[in-house]
Amino acid sequence: MTLLGILKSLNTNVVCSYLGKKSVIPFRPLLSAKATPTTTSTSTSKSISSCISSKFQFEFLLGSQMCQHHSLLASQNTSRDESKRTITSSASLNTDKWYQKIMKMREPIDTPSKTQSKLLSDLDSVYELQIHKVKPENMLEYLKQFEKFASLMNEKKTGAELLASFTVLIGDQDEAVHLWKYKGGYTSYSKALMIYRTDEDIVAYRSERNAMLRERYNQILLRFGFWEFNKNREPGNLYELRSYELKSGSMIEWGNHWARGLKYRQQNAEAVCGFFSHIGDLNMCHHLWSYKSLQSRKETRDLAWQLPGWDENVRYTVPLIRSLKSRILIPTPYSPLQ
Repeated sequence: MTLLGILKSLNTNVVCSYLGKKSVIPFRPLLSAKATPTTTSTSTSKSISSCISSKFQFEFLLGSQMCQHHSLLASQNTSRDESKRTITSSASLNTDKWYQKIMKMREPIDTPSKTQSKLLSDLDSVYELQIHKVKPENMLEYLKQFEKFASLMNEKKTGAELLASFTVLIGDQDEAVHLWKYKGGYTSYSKALMIYRTDEDIVAYRSERNAMLRERYNQILLRFGFWEFNKNREPGNLYELRSYELKSGSMIEWGNHWARGLKYRQQNAEAVCGFFSHIGDLNMCHHLWSYKSLQSRKETRDLAWQLPGWDENVRYTVPLIRSLKSRILIPTPYSPLQ
């Protein structure tokens, strides 16, 4: 670069960036634009040398300051990285502790060697729960026709035994609830079903009955092995059918708790029978209770809470429930269970 080029470069503003801000450092012009090299004197040469020296001194000072700044930023970044590593390490430790707690809760569970139906019932008999939703204007006629149907099922030797027949007093109105037993299991049930679908008299009844219904529903049930069907009762009872939908896989646990807890509900012989679903809506169980009146129901249930151990049974079984439905039932005049 020529001397004139150096002078022109010094006759500008030097811009430096420091800590993210722009600082403008002006230099006075050393020569006017009209100056020529031929008029340069010794003093001018000294001024040029002094200016060049000043420029180098400024660049050195600026470089030194920038080095210090970068050193400070590097120190701050290092400190920040160490903090992040400390926080990450702490979070990792907390996560490990959380997983350890979860793993401690998930203790190994013994796998049953039998199905829940064999563990909870003997499969000697199967039961059918029928729920018929009747048109309100046809309820009386429906009940008359169903009595004839129950007689037909006996006359035709289907093997089906009517255990109980009810109408709903409190709950879904205009409903009829029937409970059948098939001794001999599914062989007996299949025989009864074949007669039910092919016998002319029964087919004629079904046609008349269906015209009186809004909807019908059934389930095949098994009886809990620890809960015998208690049908020896004096007439004049109200019944409560409590239908539970349980969480999947909890039926055995439910049965184990109730096998121990049923003794707390025997004070007034209120326990009739308990069932769980085998075909139809699964993960369901039904408990049938008997009371002399609604007041008797309240007093009987209150009495259970005074017995040590009942509260524990409730505490362990309630978390297994998804939903619960209660129906208060009254027996029909022809119901074997009164």
